[in-house]
Amino acid sequence: MNVPTDYVEGYEKARKINPTLADKYVEHTTIGDPEADAMIDELTGLGRRESGMLLRAAMDDPGGNVLKDAPKGLQDMIGALDSPPSWVNYDEFRPGGRMFLRNSQITLAAFVGGVLIEGFVTNISKSFFITGRVRDQGVRRLKQNNRHMLEIYLPGGLERDGDGLKLSVRLRIVHAQIRKLLLESDEWDSEAWGMPLSMAHLGNGISAFSARLLRHMGKLGVTNTKEERDSFMAVWRYAGYIMGIPETILFKAEQDALELFEIANICEPPPGEESVAMAHSLINSAPLVAGIEEPQERDALAKYVFRVSRALIGQELADGLQFPKSRVFGVLPWFRTEVRLQKLLGRWFPKVGRKNNFSQFAGLLATADLEESEISYQMPDHVYSEESRSW
Repeated sequence: MNVPTDYVEGYEKARKINPTLADKYVEHTTIGDPEADAMIDELTGLGRRESGMLLRAAMDDPGGNVLKDAPKGLQDMIGALDSPPSWVNYDEFRPGGRMFLRNSQITLAAFVGGVLIEGFVTNISKSFFITGRVRDQGVRRLKQNNRHMLEIYLPGGLERDGDGLKLSVRLRIVHAQIRKLLLESDEWDSEAWGMPLSMAHLGNGISAFSARLLRHMGKLGVTNTKEERDSFMAVWRYAGYIMGIPETILFKAEQDALELFEIANICEPPPGEESVAMAHSLINSAPLVAGIEEPQERDALAKYVFRVSRALIGQELADGLQFPKSRVFGVLPWFRTEVRLQKLLGRWFPKVGRKNNFSQFAGLLATADLEESEISYQMPDHVYSEESRSW
């Protein structure tokens, strides 16, 4: 196996713990998304506007004439959505959806303060750092993340005409386009890093968005049943499948996802400057996402998010990401207390309940990118976000 040089040291350590999973993870660091990558190559000659219109028409008209006349790569990828795998059961998604909606604010707090930060510890941070997607448009990216998670958990969100499915497909296409742009640039070091936005990183990411998110939600006071947990995982598993993650590295259950997350982080090199920059950019974007623009108030909320995040991800990782030093003793117990207090305040004194850092941080759901009601399939046309046309 051709191991990217950045992974040699970690890979040897991981093989001592779980050689089969270590082999699988490192192998996938060199694998992209063959179907989506080929489709992007086919659409390149159509022009940006025309390819975006074609993608939207094909997504909104399953089985129609648009798809029949489309390039073969597009036919294959979009046509496959009409035949989900045998393990997909839409009824199974309902308990997880109800659990998410019941705890949506805390779920998104765990997502921003825990899962997204942990995700940028891997070399996937290099793709985002080079393109400037978070640095240049951090607020919009957080809003889009929030909307995607909301849509996949809404009833029918992952059915063929659901917006959760459409947004998952859009993510797959965007990843393929960015992968193409990075490979064509002088910025990407394939020998050291493998494939940009590789299936290893996406498989690990979807494991974090599901199993690790459940862990962080529990730390913040969310309780759930086994049925709800299994359902929560099932939603993310199908969303990951739609996003192009092959079943060779796509988890089957919560324990599988946690094991992959552990081995992946051993295989990965220590977080570098890109991880530090991405983590800080995300947390400093959170107050703006919540609509806080006054400098002192924004700074106070960012400090609060840093403290909660440090408590979630642990002192060692937080230090590696150069988070501000702060004590974490009592942070999570007090957060859980505030969850209970917030419910009471919201019931009896709604205005008072909205005026504190906790409610602002936990209220990120209200800032999901819902104003962009029409899903756009326009793609970036430059490797640097600031030089790309709007998409």
